[in-house]
Amino acid sequence: MLGSLGIEIGLSLFQTVLVLVIGNIIGMAVFGFFVLMGQRTGVSQMVMARSAFGRRGAYLPAAIQGLISAGWCAVNTWIVLDLVLALIGKLGYHGGTNLKIVIVLLVMGVQIWLAARGFKSIAKFERYTVPVTFCVLIAMTIVAWSKNNVHWGYAGAHLHGWALLSAESTIMTAIGIGWGCTWFAYASDYSRFLPRAMSRSKVFFASVFGQFLPVVWLGIFGATLATVTQRVDPGALVVSNFGILAIPVLLLVLHGPIATNILNIYSCSLCAQTLDWKLNRRKIALLVGAIALAFTIVLVFQNNFASTLDSWLSGLVMWIAPWAAVTLIHFYYFARQEVDVDLLYDPPGHSRIADVRWSAIFSFVVGAVAAWCFEYGEVGWLMGPAATALHDVDLTWLVGSVVAGVVYLVIGRPSRSSLFSKTYKPAVKEVGV
Repeated sequence: MLGSLGIEIGLSLFQTVLVLVIGNIIGMAVFGFFVLMGQRTGVSQMVMARSAFGRRGAYLPAAIQGLISAGWCAVNTWIVLDLVLALIGKLGYHGGTNLKIVIVLLVMGVQIWLAARGFKSIAKFERYTVPVTFCVLIAMTIVAWSKNNVHWGYAGAHLHGWALLSAESTIMTAIGIGWGCTWFAYASDYSRFLPRAMSRSKVFFASVFGQFLPVVWLGIFGATLATVTQRVDPGALVVSNFGILAIPVLLLVLHGPIATNILNIYSCSLCAQTLDWKLNRRKIALLVGAIALAFTIVLVFQNNFASTLDSWLSGLVMWIAPWAAVTLIHFYYFARQEVDVDLLYDPPGHSRIADVRWSAIFSFVVGAVAAWCFEYGEVGWLMGPAATALHDVDLTWLVGSVVAGVVYLVIGRPSRSSLFSKTYKPAVKEVGV
């Protein structure tokens, strides 16, 4: 579906694939460094943010990431809904809004139940379902590329000049570098369970390749299908290209968004605990599910799938790029990868680290504002003045990260005593549990 966005906005198949490959090489390589942070410290990503932003200062990125996780849960459930409705339509039944809401309730219930059970249940679910999905996707690719009239030389809308740069930069933000960015804030939540004895190079390349391969593969797959249908709607993409085979394909492909949503709900519960909410993870998972459910129902009434998805992705990069720059500089340059983990778990008001590190907050906010100025989204409030002046070229990820990084380098250096400790030791904890 993401790969089809390039075709939707007028790029050729070659241009879409080129942006997809180059962007994900860069974005996923940076993602690998966030994975290493989790392995090094044994700390979830938003708890790690306390080192740079302060004990209570980390509330800001944790709150944003919590909302983002709930939002992703809604977006993915929306995609599941579209796939299920396409399947039911293929069987000859066309339901209304009530059917949509019933399906959303059922799917959300499964997701919440799995996420509330914790990491071990998530890992077990993924271990046994991903190989099956992998085989199905191989079969889908073979069938689609051998049986359908894929337009391998699809030329798009013959864009050139500023129009071409605008389209390419938009796709780079949405599914290129920007797609890698959307995973930064999740990385440590799962890599923290890896032993420190494991080779860092093995962890890095396995995580980078593990992200790059499916994203690029499926992006190219979606783009080629879109050359046949010229549509972004996920259900239409599958049904139009697979005919009667869509029934087993859709049943199995439902796994993807559900598997991703388990991670979203789980990571969102960790964000809530970073905010010092005095609730156990299961109750937080229920709360997250309720928020995501409300958002999903709102999305049910949206008309333009491509526009809504592009706006969602563009908005994500606007905050993630500056946050990522501050986090990486703090951990790898200022702290030299050595953080006293015990200090991160001090209670608020009695913490041995700064309550709020305003240098990190200021750098993040300035970077986010700069990112918005150079952002070109599908809706009015995401069309920044600088992007408009540059003929709608989107430089969200680049400007946001560079501005935040430069500002933090200048004003953000903490005292050495607050960074290093003789009692350093990794820990695997979940705040509030």
